[in-house]
Amino acid sequence: MALSVVVPTLNARDELAACLDAITEHAPDAELIVVNGPSADGTTGMIRDRDDVDVLVELADRTINAARNAGIDRARGDQLALVNHTLSVTEGWRRAVAEGLESAAVVTGPTHVPGEAAALEQPETRQIAGAEVTYLNAGNLAFGRDVIDALDGFDEYLEIGGTRDLAHRLAANGFDVAWRDGMSVTRGIEADGGTLEPDWGWKYRSLAYRLVKNYNLRPTVLRRLLGHALGDAYTEFRAVLGGEIQPSRWFGTGKDVLTNLAGGCKDGLGARRQDGSARRNPNGRLSRADRAVTVYDWRES
Repeated sequence: MALSVVVPTLNARDELAACLDAITEHAPDAELIVVNGPSADGTTGMIRDRDDVDVLVELADRTINAARNAGIDRARGDQLALVNHTLSVTEGWRRAVAEGLESAAVVTGPTHVPGEAAALEQPETRQIAGAEVTYLNAGNLAFGRDVIDALDGFDEYLEIGGTRDLAHRLAANGFDVAWRDGMSVTRGIEADGGTLEPDWGWKYRSLAYRLVKNYNLRPTVLRRLLGHALGDAYTEFRAVLGGEIQPSRWFGTGKDVLTNLAGGCKDGLGARRQDGSARRNPNGRLSRADRAVTVYDWRES
């Protein structure tokens, strides 16, 4: 079956070039779609000089879920894969995708960093409100077109946590997830970029939004939200005691967390009212048609 690979990117020209080289080498039959923007590092020129990219979609105001949806909109394959621009697929990746999608609606696999254990060795599963949710490797997953059409793509409200939200909706709609060790990607140490400070506001807004949207404001959801917040608060408080951060920063972070927890719950309830179906995606692909500023399509009609 035909495979389309979508690679969202932003200001990562060198890592992107390595990613595209690997896809061309190990999945030469795949349709290759890059969603860029708004990059300022010459990414557009680099892609236009290549002969292996089928479609380049330029965005003006980019979030990762809008980029994913924009790429899916242009894909022609009946199977679709999403690969992070800092990752390189390996030998056997294409075969693992095909074999995985023969037995499951969605397939995902590990990420490896040279010289280290796998960054993600096995899928993470959770029991939430009686449903077993299998989380996905956000930079390495594939699904059938019928699956992503049924769920209307990714929720563009979310700046982070889009694949986590997708996992909840997959479980609610009875779509199974397969793990394939052979569907492996690698990330070079130099492409890691170091450890970033967590965006506490969006972490908790995203968590509250997707849990409330998918499961309503039930006691188990509130306990889960409170447990996450208290756990992070305790960890950060130990950092205060150790002199690693200032008390004022701890209090400021706590206020940010509480504000965004409330905002995420409110918006999650609103989204649940807007889309009462099991799809739970009022901000999906069908909600807008203005993502792309420019599209370069080098495919034969």
